[in-house]
Amino acid sequence: MQASYLAAVKSIGVKSLPGSTDPKRTNIRLFLAFTVLSLLLLLSGCASLDGKTQETEQLPNGIQISTLPANSSIQAQALDNPLDNARTEVDGEQTAKFDDLWDRLRSGYALPSLDSPYIERHEKWFARNPEYMNRLVTRARLYLFYIVEEVEKRGYPMEIALLPGIESAFKPHAYSRARAAGLWQFIPSTGQLYGLERNWWYDGRRDVMAATDAALNYLGKLHKEFDGDWALALAAYNAGEGRVGRARAYNRKKGRNDGYTDLRTLKAETRNYVPKLIALANVIADPEKYGITIDHIPNQPYFQQVDIGSQIDLSILAKKSGMELGDLYDINPGFKRWATAPQGPFHLLVPTDKADAVISVLETLPEKDRIRWRRHYVRNGDSLSSIGRKYRVSVSSIKQANRLRSSRIRAGSNLLIPISSRTITAYSGNVTKPVRYTRKKATPPKGTVVVVHNVRKGDTLWSIAVKYGVYIGQITSWNLISRRSKLQLGQKLNIWVKPDQAPTA
Repeated sequence: MQASYLAAVKSIGVKSLPGSTDPKRTNIRLFLAFTVLSLLLLLSGCASLDGKTQETEQLPNGIQISTLPANSSIQAQALDNPLDNARTEVDGEQTAKFDDLWDRLRSGYALPSLDSPYIERHEKWFARNPEYMNRLVTRARLYLFYIVEEVEKRGYPMEIALLPGIESAFKPHAYSRARAAGLWQFIPSTGQLYGLERNWWYDGRRDVMAATDAALNYLGKLHKEFDGDWALALAAYNAGEGRVGRARAYNRKKGRNDGYTDLRTLKAETRNYVPKLIALANVIADPEKYGITIDHIPNQPYFQQVDIGSQIDLSILAKKSGMELGDLYDINPGFKRWATAPQGPFHLLVPTDKADAVISVLETLPEKDRIRWRRHYVRNGDSLSSIGRKYRVSVSSIKQANRLRSSRIRAGSNLLIPISSRTITAYSGNVTKPVRYTRKKATPPKGTVVVVHNVRKGDTLWSIAVKYGVYIGQITSWNLISRRSKLQLGQKLNIWVKPDQAPTA
């Protein structure tokens, strides 16, 4: 304070302090000095250090925090911690606010209303099929928390999180006639466009995290392309933006409106697509209204990502960490074989309650014990393809394991064949258990009776599976046919259903 006083006095030219020989002049100059000093002190209280004004941030929960500008020379460490803590509280608000994930999902509904008679039709279907809804909810509990988190991050209407229920009924192994795969049903070309890798070991379209990210990116692009109209964006996700664009152009040429419900040239599947999503959202919003019950799903992550470092046999990891192999496959459907891909991705999703056990196994498991191998002695007439068929592995994996540059092999040599004690078809879980085509008929589920279905015009394996509430893989296994088999009119298919469904079927 004394230094400031002296500086102020000096700045106005006061050359003599109290006790000067000219008291009158000295008093005038002292008065001016005190006036200047008071003004300086007042101004310094209204400005931040370095002349930068302070900013006040209003957080959603009402917390106000004053922050210094980014280029302030003052150390801001003391101010950063309260701000970070407040933001953490805001970010975690949605997780802490709801116990039930369904409540969190319902709170984010934001799709505009749609005037379509199809909505009520699909609502009635969901209400009449409570067992279907139960199966859908059971499968959804594995993936829904992650999807809700990602939808929320992007600020999309929360109904979008239910889209896998329409696309695949939350079956990560779903595969359509159009070669679409996974929860979000990507066809190969679109999947490749959005960075979803595919090879013998791995299919990114079935990877829960990768496919969700790709699907939401695609939907965001469509939403922007169709001027913020979610109905049109969703229709384009189903039918393709080109087809929706042509339907709109046709309507405009005819002088008609070009909104989603006005596009009569779209296929029936696409005209029903958005109403079906809205119907499912309505049923989830008020299940009691439709006479069904929706099981509680905790508002917490079901799985977390763990870095595995290199290729590993999934059955070895499951056994050593005390986990069911089926549980591991259910949340890692992107891996098509008994092990992760040699070139990656080198991460796995594991149930949250098993993460510590898995990390412990990975830290202590020797590299040589990550994969099981079998030694094959090459005989005359052997080829890589015949050896691959014998051990049910690809030629490329044999070549890679043995560092072969060509497919030539020499009789009398030995090859290392990567194998596993359990194959990917040996699922122990019962949530998304796939039943694959084999030469041996699958055993019908216990407590079921057989119904003979006569194939009619327009029937497909998909429509038949939906009608009876079974999997396509079960139909093919029960009747020793392939997924690609062409159904014939009058063909009889054996379907096993619960006794109470038999009369209706």
